[in-house]
Amino acid sequence: MEQKDTKETAVLVGCQTLEDDLRFHYSMEELASLTETAQGEVVATVVQKRERPHPATYVGKGKVEELKVLVDELEAEIVIFNDELSPSQKRNLAHEINARIIDRTQLILDIFATRARSKEGKLQVELAQLQYILPRLAGQGTELSRLGGGIGTRGPGETKLEADRRHIRRRIDDIKEQLSVIVQHRERYRERRKKNKAFQMAIVGYTNAGKSTLFNRLSEARSYEENQLFATLDPMTRKMILPSGFHTLITDTVGFIQDLPTTLIAAFRSTLEEVKEADLILHVVDMSNPDYYQHEKTVGKLLEELDVKNIPQLTIYNKRDIRHPDFVPTADSPSIFISAFNEEDRHNLKVKIEQMMVAMMKPYEVQIPSTEGKLLSQLKNETILRELRFEEEKQVYCCKGYSFSDHQITGQLQKYQAEIGES
Repeated sequence: MEQKDTKETAVLVGCQTLEDDLRFHYSMEELASLTETAQGEVVATVVQKRERPHPATYVGKGKVEELKVLVDELEAEIVIFNDELSPSQKRNLAHEINARIIDRTQLILDIFATRARSKEGKLQVELAQLQYILPRLAGQGTELSRLGGGIGTRGPGETKLEADRRHIRRRIDDIKEQLSVIVQHRERYRERRKKNKAFQMAIVGYTNAGKSTLFNRLSEARSYEENQLFATLDPMTRKMILPSGFHTLITDTVGFIQDLPTTLIAAFRSTLEEVKEADLILHVVDMSNPDYYQHEKTVGKLLEELDVKNIPQLTIYNKRDIRHPDFVPTADSPSIFISAFNEEDRHNLKVKIEQMMVAMMKPYEVQIPSTEGKLLSQLKNETILRELRFEEEKQVYCCKGYSFSDHQITGQLQKYQAEIGES
């Protein structure tokens, strides 16, 4: 692990084009949070208003001079730009400024590199990093001589960066092959879950909205939980039991972010495939964040790209104890206000989930012989059982509840409903 006291000093640079002041301000704040998450310390921020970024140096020539002086004066080790730089912009800036130049994409990739836990996560990050590096290899001599580890260089490592294009292309093909095997394995696993007709929920949301905190408390799992951006990278699935006793599966997913690098959207699409297989999407929104509406829209847009518009959604407005004074709910889907740390709120959330499930189910009323112990326990776990009464005379259990019409248990219950009709 990185030592906490060896933070690299960073100067942040933003170019404000036609977007509104507030949105730009939040985007720069997010860049500062990302820098902190990557163990960097922001020592100065430089902003320039322009119609569009300068094609050669991102900011104008005068600003580059200003940056040069500022970096020398503060002895800053890195300069972080708030957009993805083109290979030529990066080369030109590295030529002018005596510090490592990295952009928003590289910063996000770097955080992902330190967060990946599983083999798949690590491979996906490496793939995204190599795809980012490939077009930027030419003329990196001076820059590579400055690579001494640190932000923007974690992951594949220095030696791989210096390798030729052929080696990188071979490595990219190799990773893609390994990933396709993992994806096939995950598909088989999903098929198995489908066969067992397990009800699946996926938690999605902007990074740092509190997804893992909620996931851990709903499922009593041990997902990595930290007040940092991208604390979770690898999807994790756990069992969750609803108030009625119904067993469901819940998956925690990677946090979404504005202007997510395209290399990453492609790389993490397979991770987000879990969302496409869900029966219900839980969209967590941090209602304490002043930019919550933009976050909600970003997630909505990415979900649209994943083509999941027909999956029912529940919007969970989290952190109600510290909600922003200007907060107004904007979800089109059903929604609920909670604090993930509050037990009563979590219970209310489970009740709400159950209500949404009931709307997707069919009611049943059956009499099950007392000898059918296995079926009775299945009713408790695999249907939403609302009433269970034992009739001494007939030695049967009168059961009322709701089940999914395509679940095998519904077929079994029909037999008992039919038998009631005949007797």
